[in-house]
Amino acid sequence: MEPIAIIGIGCRFPKANNPESFWKLLRNGSDAIAQVPKERWDIDAFYDPNPNTPGKMSTRWGGFLEQVDLFDADFFGISPDEVEHTDPQQRLFLEVAWEALENAGIVPTSLASSQTGVFIGLCTIDYHRLLYKNFSCIGLHSGTGTTPCITANRLSYLLDLRGPSMAIDTACSSSLVTVHLACQSLRNRESDLCLAGGVNLILSPDSTISSSQTRLLSSAGQCKSFDASADGYVRGEGCGIVVLKRLSDAVRDKDNILALIRGSAVNQDGLSNSLTAPNGLAQQAVIRQALENGKVQPAEISYIDAHAVGTSIGDAIEFKALKAALMEGREPDRPCWIGSVKTNIGHLEAAAGISALIKVVLSLQHEEIPPHLHLKQLNPYISLENTSFSIPTELQKWYRGKQSRLAGVSAFGFGGTNAHVILEEAPISAPVPVDVQCRGHLVALSAKSDLALRELAQRYQDFLASNPDVSLADVCFSANTGRTHFEHRLCIVAESVVQLRQQLNAFIAQKETAGLLKGKVKGRKRPKIAFFFLGEGIESRSTGWELYKTQPTFRRAIDRCAQILQPDLEKSLLEILYPASKESSVLDQAALFAIEYALAELWQSWGIKPKVVMGYGVGEYVAACVAGVFALEDALKLVTQRSRLMQASLEPEKMVEAFAEIAKEVNYSQPQISLISSLPRELTTKEIATAEYWCCHLQQPGKLTAGIETLAGDHVFLAIASKLTSIPEEVGVCLSSLHQGQEDWLEILHSLGELFIHGAVIDWSSFHRDYPRSRLQLPTYPFQRQRYWFKTTENVHQEITTLEHNSQADANFLHSGETQQIAQLLRETGNFSEAQMKLVPELLEVLAQQIQLINGTSVEKSRE
Repeated sequence: MEPIAIIGIGCRFPKANNPESFWKLLRNGSDAIAQVPKERWDIDAFYDPNPNTPGKMSTRWGGFLEQVDLFDADFFGISPDEVEHTDPQQRLFLEVAWEALENAGIVPTSLASSQTGVFIGLCTIDYHRLLYKNFSCIGLHSGTGTTPCITANRLSYLLDLRGPSMAIDTACSSSLVTVHLACQSLRNRESDLCLAGGVNLILSPDSTISSSQTRLLSSAGQCKSFDASADGYVRGEGCGIVVLKRLSDAVRDKDNILALIRGSAVNQDGLSNSLTAPNGLAQQAVIRQALENGKVQPAEISYIDAHAVGTSIGDAIEFKALKAALMEGREPDRPCWIGSVKTNIGHLEAAAGISALIKVVLSLQHEEIPPHLHLKQLNPYISLENTSFSIPTELQKWYRGKQSRLAGVSAFGFGGTNAHVILEEAPISAPVPVDVQCRGHLVALSAKSDLALRELAQRYQDFLASNPDVSLADVCFSANTGRTHFEHRLCIVAESVVQLRQQLNAFIAQKETAGLLKGKVKGRKRPKIAFFFLGEGIESRSTGWELYKTQPTFRRAIDRCAQILQPDLEKSLLEILYPASKESSVLDQAALFAIEYALAELWQSWGIKPKVVMGYGVGEYVAACVAGVFALEDALKLVTQRSRLMQASLEPEKMVEAFAEIAKEVNYSQPQISLISSLPRELTTKEIATAEYWCCHLQQPGKLTAGIETLAGDHVFLAIASKLTSIPEEVGVCLSSLHQGQEDWLEILHSLGELFIHGAVIDWSSFHRDYPRSRLQLPTYPFQRQRYWFKTTENVHQEITTLEHNSQADANFLHSGETQQIAQLLRETGNFSEAQMKLVPELLEVLAQQIQLINGTSVEKSRE
């Protein structure tokens, strides 16, 4: 039974929109219960303290999420009409699943065609009931929008996942059952990655009325688990998802392991006192089975987050079962805390178990057990005597020790399906070695709209403000490798967290600053990249010493060239490139070749593959080598001979004859990528792969701009050395690897950032591969939500009224003498001349008339 690693978490719980805010709520002992929002239903019309009153509910309370009608349909590529007929539980699950994958540092789109399983628990169908009340509301997408299994299937469809995909309904144990099934799927190797969890939304009064009639709900609006005054539970909403992997795979992939699942079990209580009555013996059995499956002794458990909904008899039965299962072999010095997350956020029904599991994972991480709320006097049917159990009414420390901390989570369905999961603290990560990379770093952020990108930048700004000591290298690594890259892009080159924050502030304020690159990728077509190799003029002080020290790929290429050249040079290549003297000198041909070849290798190792290569002089030899015309050894042989002959000042004919002897010994191949000749006359690809071509090249070294004109406008030019200076005006983007007066690494980062914002596909994993990095839990995507709800006669009328009100308000604002304020705002924030400003009052008047006309027309169409 290999442990299963939890490597990512996503959650939305009452008053907690992410794991960080959820932990803050738990740690502070906050109660997230509130009165039923008016957007759900009129509680005054439905409330009656007498639970016997037909059609009424005996509580005014619940744990509710905000804005459950909002969704980012554009992000997920779903049409407005389909979204309106899609259960908000499905929508919520999509967003939280995406956040969980980002939290795990997994690019969601990278999972296409993978054996990724999706297991989601849900049991509430309020949106279905609301939609199907009126048959005329049922539409094309109503079936898929409200069928429970589609909640899982939709995510599998959107991400092209090929593992198991299913919705589970075992009532209040649903989400913990999904965790159990996901673990089995991973251990059986039918899945390599799984998302498991649950979702629950309370969108209509129906189920609350039903629960009131069965005397399950607390009239006081509190889950008083284990308390003498417990009078039932409070219904709650939320969604929780965990990302799971086999431990060995998580270690191999260097995932951020949050906790381990050691064992789990699911059972049924069969024929008990009644269909819905809890069965203590079945509860004991499921806990013992989970312990056995995880090879864990009962006395090793030091915390339990119990099902404990807050009913006097149910809590007592569960406590007795816990004692029977966990006191076995436990010495007095082995304490066990018992609490329940329901005292904070209510009973989330299908999402209850996952909310408890996430609470325990966060507790293990922070080494603290949050306070259990609403316990004033212990339930008289519960006794702590002769046990080492305690209920933590205050925050408790839960430190790591010599033995690994273990905890249990229980969830029991009211139909008798029980689940229990054993969690273990994450293994201690090995210390990260000292980073030897250059001091500059690059972070790449992106979104599907400019507004979302600005909000994402603000989230990173807030994250860095809260974590000032975080590693800049780890931030860049986690952001670059763990996120999908969308069309609106921001790239920042920074040397410190402080500088990164300054750049983010500049972007948020829409100010231009050095080191900040932004742009939008147009269409799906990626830019064609052209490598250009210079043939002269590179000085020894611009030969990448910083790169040699810090970039293993560059260093390996230089060392390989040095080894090949060693018999032919008077002194080693490294002495030529990096002399002890600081005096600058122009590189000889072999050294220039080595530098440009190593730079090309470095770029290609990051996924920057050229569609075309070109060069002049020695640079054309590098281009031909990169294109596969000849091997590196042959290329250096030709370059060395060329250099000797040119230094010997031979007559042209004798020089060509001597060169031809070497050129004929070389093995030539047709180029594997486009190679453009620098010679004045047009030559076919076939001629380039001959000794005759290179003999001709010796006499006519070519021109700098030859061939560039044919590519201008269609390609991004990357000079594999210093920046090109003499190029046609038509060339839009021209980047460089080295630049006089700029540090080598910072110049490369700037060019890499430019490639990113122009749409180049960068292999970020390879970019960071050679350096010690830790994966951080960074801010997740800022969804841009809008309201989507199915149309009824009532809500269409409400929308028309709102539209009429807004139309008149817009027009009144423009007509009410506010033009001076607007003009002043334009003068302060815009770049308008005085002549243009004089037109503002008249333009605003016309705008007001048009708003009335357009909105008036819209209202009439809505009425129709």
